[in-house]
Amino acid sequence: MATNDYESVLKMLEEITTNARQIQEQLLDEILRKNAETEYLQGFLHDQTDKQLFKKNVPIVTYDHIKPYIDRIANGKASSDILLVEPLIGFSLSSGTSGGQPKLIPITAESVNVTAALGNLHLSLMINSEELLQQQSPKTNHFGLSICRHFGDLSQVGKRMELLFAKPDVETPCGLKASAVTTRAFKESSFQAILPKLYTSPYETIFCPDTKQSTYCQLLFGLIQRDEVVVIGSIFAATVLRGIKFIENNWRELCSNIKTGKISDWITDSGCRKAASLILKPNPKLANLLEDICSCKSWEGIVRKLWPRTKYIGTVCTGAMLQFTAELEFYCGGLPLVSGFYACSEGAIAINLEPLSKPSDVSYTILPNTVYYEFLPIKEDRVTDSQNQVQLHTSRHKDTETVDLVNVKPGQCYEILVTSPTVGDIIKVTGFHNNTPQFQFVGRQNVALGVDMERISEADILKAVAEAKALLEPLGLILTEYTSYGDTSSAPGHYVIFWEIKPKKDNKNKNGKELDPKVMEQCCSKMEDSLHFTYRMYRKENIIAALEIRVVKQGAFEALLDYFVSNGASLSQYKTPICIKTKEALNILDSRVIAKFFSPRTPIQDN
Repeated sequence: MATNDYESVLKMLEEITTNARQIQEQLLDEILRKNAETEYLQGFLHDQTDKQLFKKNVPIVTYDHIKPYIDRIANGKASSDILLVEPLIGFSLSSGTSGGQPKLIPITAESVNVTAALGNLHLSLMINSEELLQQQSPKTNHFGLSICRHFGDLSQVGKRMELLFAKPDVETPCGLKASAVTTRAFKESSFQAILPKLYTSPYETIFCPDTKQSTYCQLLFGLIQRDEVVVIGSIFAATVLRGIKFIENNWRELCSNIKTGKISDWITDSGCRKAASLILKPNPKLANLLEDICSCKSWEGIVRKLWPRTKYIGTVCTGAMLQFTAELEFYCGGLPLVSGFYACSEGAIAINLEPLSKPSDVSYTILPNTVYYEFLPIKEDRVTDSQNQVQLHTSRHKDTETVDLVNVKPGQCYEILVTSPTVGDIIKVTGFHNNTPQFQFVGRQNVALGVDMERISEADILKAVAEAKALLEPLGLILTEYTSYGDTSSAPGHYVIFWEIKPKKDNKNKNGKELDPKVMEQCCSKMEDSLHFTYRMYRKENIIAALEIRVVKQGAFEALLDYFVSNGASLSQYKTPICIKTKEALNILDSRVIAKFFSPRTPIQDN
């Protein structure tokens, strides 16, 4: 990347974060002028474009409220402008794993360009020249300084081995196609132009409809090009971890393919086989080297061994992905985990200006020129427990006005609104970059457990699991994945936490059959001690029964992933749900339970 180009990116970031108020006002004014006469807004604004009227009359809604309008468009029953004046070019299709059901988000040419710009901005900041290190001041170049010092210009020295998966488009009755945001990006000519130079995965493998064949081939080609790989990643940390585990379970076959120069017969996709014919040649020397690496007793630091030139892991590690960071760190041997940006199906939202921050410390800087934001204050119920640890429980303020982007307050939690519909994400403002807020992701507004009148948030679950899993460390065990479920099949109801556990090294505890019952019961109690006051009070009064941990055999969460993908979720966008909401998903995990443990006591109460 040229020095002048990089400097222009930094200058643009400084300008938009400094002029956030003006940019947001101009953006809302443009939205209202264009769309005031749409069927939806006419009912509230009566053809007017006043900002205060918008805030007063247009209600805060969820996706479910506007879904009937979107359905009319998708079904071809719209005779006039319903939601937008600008012509639609298609729909974004969410994964459905965060909120329960996939969402159709109308998209225009302009919205596609905005989303693409975030990706280009992130790539521009990650790919830069070492010489810039001496030219930029730390005050104005946090991101570039960190990346330059550690990585240099990666585009000139190697490739990215990223697991990328496209999902087939869905054609709606109106003729417009619905596709995952990532799939649409992969189809862009600009991406296809840089693919052979910057990525190890050929186009054919990314668009292979069989996810297992796609995964196998992408990893195979990544191993063949191991000396060129400088970055490893995927959209989400869970996908990177699944890729590493896939190699752990299939390395002998992968090495055999490399040794003979022939791909396995079960790879039947014509595109994958064509790509293999161009890349795969007999290489016994490389195969023997990989076999020696993979046959070691412990896979700690295996990523560094397989791809010795790797500089960092580029993947989202925040929010629900935090649960995967401990195991990723185990496999990656100290490589930085870089969460570059924050986006959702509703729009491109923020970028990480401090890429070398620990995942738990990452704050994203909002991009004020992408969408119009409002923020709904969330009440913080802070409860100090007997160990003087502050716990956060969130709920919406009733009858509270929304707050503009530049008026949010550090330390306060908010729900993000994008031009009135809620995204459903709860964030905590941590500070400002110039006049633009920075935030940490807290959890999903609509993701919660409850078996009586109490409610447990996603943040509560993440915190409780984080504290409990620390008890596994002395046993040489790692919690690889988890989810939760509110069991009300008997009275009183109780919380069920599904855990998949594996050893750091090969031993008899592979499937948790010889787990120490006392330690596992302590894990149950530790989780309960970590939950908020209301839960602990309900447990004391026997309104809620003892928390249960159900250990599932290895591969159970892979089966859960297969279920969601087979029902329409995009593999690139898949996130293990924090809470199970369907009987089918529950049955998948329940059928693979190998051990059950209950908390032996009531949780610690406040003094």
